Amino acid sequence: MKQLIPNLATPLTLMLALFLASTAICGESLVRQPLFKIERSKNANIIQYDAQVGPDGKLDAETPVVAYWIRLADNGEIRKLSWIQRTFAFGFHAHYDPVADTASMDMAVDIDRTIAVVRDGDVYRAKTTIDGAPSYLDRIYIEAHKHGLLIKVEFVDIYGKDVQTGEERHEHFVP
Repeated sequence: MKQLIPNLATPLTLMLALFLASTAICGESLVRQPLFKIERSKNANIIQYDAQVGPDGKLDAETPVVAYWIRLADNGEIRKLSWIQRTFAFGFHAHYDPVADTASMDMAVDIDRTIAVVRDGDVYRAKTTIDGAPSYLDRIYIEAHKHGLLIKVEFVDIYGKDVQTGEERHEHFVP
């Protein structure tokens, strides 16, 4: 009986080591890098957009960008966007280009431009045109008011930094 324990210990140790190694390999998760946020006039809650980067340092081909609520008015609780919010307001379609390792985002909300997700050094950034200049997008502010059952967007402000000069960029428009 004493000889069985040492003999079983080696296979069990080996099985445990293989299990932990496979968990580490399969369990390599995506890393999120903040891109930009949408703030609204309604309350302090924001919608955060992040790039999803795989263990290889490239954008995730399946889901290069994710969006979610940060409920600052509710102690910073994180929540998914509802189907209605994804479809009509804060959602987007991301198209991944594996050759360039970039993604383009078409937003559900009318901001009248496409957003590119590009590598800038070791991080990914959201790039778009702000006030006529290529810029890294930081945030979008939407002023909207409820009119009966509908919500009317009064204006949109887009903020970022000029890609070349690094100076602050701002654009105000009425959709």
